Amino acid sequence: MANFKRIMHYVAKHKLLIITPFVLMLISLSMEMINPLLAGIIIDRIVIGREFGIMYQVFALMLGIGLLRAAITYARTLLTEKLAENVGVDLRRELFNHIQRLPFKFFDSNNTGELMSRMTGDIDSIREVIAYGLIMFLENILYFLVAVAIMFTLNWQLAIVSVILMPLIALAAIRFEREAEELYGKVSDQAAQLNTTAEENITGTRLVRAFTREKFEIEKFNKENNKTFETGLLLVNSWAKHFPPIDMLGNLSAVLLLMAGGYFVIEGYITLGTLIAFNWYIWMIVWPMRSLGWLTNMLAMCNASAEKIFKILDTGAEIKDPEKPYPIKSVEGRVKFEKVSFSYQDKMVLNNISLEAKPGKVTAIMGATGSGKSSLINLIGRYYEASKGQILIDGIDIKKIPLDTLRGSMGVVMQDTFLFSDTIAENIAFGENGADMESIQEAAKAAQAHEFILATQNGYDTVIGERGIGLSGGQKQRIALARAILKKPKILVLDDTTSSVDMETESLIQQALAYSTKNCTTFIVAHRISSVRNADEIIILDDCKITERGDHDTLLSLKGKYYDIYMQQHKDFDEFVKEVV
Repeated sequence: MANFKRIMHYVAKHKLLIITPFVLMLISLSMEMINPLLAGIIIDRIVIGREFGIMYQVFALMLGIGLLRAAITYARTLLTEKLAENVGVDLRRELFNHIQRLPFKFFDSNNTGELMSRMTGDIDSIREVIAYGLIMFLENILYFLVAVAIMFTLNWQLAIVSVILMPLIALAAIRFEREAEELYGKVSDQAAQLNTTAEENITGTRLVRAFTREKFEIEKFNKENNKTFETGLLLVNSWAKHFPPIDMLGNLSAVLLLMAGGYFVIEGYITLGTLIAFNWYIWMIVWPMRSLGWLTNMLAMCNASAEKIFKILDTGAEIKDPEKPYPIKSVEGRVKFEKVSFSYQDKMVLNNISLEAKPGKVTAIMGATGSGKSSLINLIGRYYEASKGQILIDGIDIKKIPLDTLRGSMGVVMQDTFLFSDTIAENIAFGENGADMESIQEAAKAAQAHEFILATQNGYDTVIGERGIGLSGGQKQRIALARAILKKPKILVLDDTTSSVDMETESLIQQALAYSTKNCTTFIVAHRISSVRNADEIIILDDCKITERGDHDTLLSLKGKYYDIYMQQHKDFDEFVKEVV
């Protein structure tokens, strides 16, 4: 019940949309309970007793009840649907907002397709229960209790006959609910896996075509699609196994009533009109019991979905704003690592790192793939949390600086360049609300993107495809760089930003950056010597530690790792120079 209690917390926020349908349901139920009594009057007093004078009044009353109940049902359905939609919106908003606060570590182990499934199909399952299941559950309970009470008032012996099988129906429904809940968990997981498979294929369709892997991808999708079918079939089989007994017991209750009731009428214990009323009332208690299967099915699906949604909501945001933030108004950009270590999934990535970077200076970071370069710069913005040591900005521990202030002072171009399906101008202005076109163009010029942007169909108003499809790798990198420059950050982090541009463009970008970020603390992660040779300090990471540090000339004179990288990248050029000389 814990999940349903949490769902009711969202429902309780919309009190008017709860109370009004409930009141309408009570009115409708009260009128429905009159109909069997009116049917008994028709049989006993009009058909048998020949009191035709009341016939029109009784029929008019039944017609009026039918029309009024139809209007009430319409209004109630409208309100419960509105309640369900409101709860769906609230849940989806909270889930989305919570996901925005989760650290990078969460997304390393949760794929996009699964998260999309939680925000769509699983929330729809909860919405459906609120729209139909919740009001029907309450209605069925009231129908059952009130109908049973009236039946015992009319004739307690016949009432006992009518309800004697109800415990067996309830037991069958409970057994179905327990089995269905487990199966719905599997159905939900498999639906998320199918979404992931489809989402990855559609996103990577160009790669699939390039490697002629269409057949393989089709087979992979069909495999997951068949698993989805098989999982759904298990649920159908469970339904087919449990629902017929529930249906049979409900029908058997009606048969027992007619047998016992017929005997009571013959013996004169009750009137025929009372038996007719009983027959009407028994369907008011049989229908709720028969619908237990459908309700149980819906509730089990809702519970399985809620379990997965609340699991995400219960995932703590490990990286939070400080409870007592340091009163900092602006950031100058002095960054200092003091014996910082970082482990990821029990694996040491960085060990005892100490360095200092000052405004106006450029710090370059090099090393082999997997040496921890990206991890090092990701610690500055607290995208991950250092395991040991301290990172200071302007002498203040970054854990004491509000995240908005910390990250708002940074401009970041990540290794995996991401652009939104929007105009080029909007992508550049993403990190700076209200940026004017002049500022956007200046940033684009600094990133050497202005000319190719003007060459596109609509210039800065050109809408690019998902993740920047339609642009080359170098063009995407330059737009991402312009986005970072536009913020005029105090700390600029460039993670392999110019790897996809030619040497000439890279040189122009470096010249522009030197001017536009002259008061900025800049970190550059790169593999090419040409990207880092002008840096004030170059750091070489190897085996989780800093093994070399210094400027270009100093590191060359050491003839260590940096020298080896230089020789590998410039070997052919140096040999050519020697031949010419």
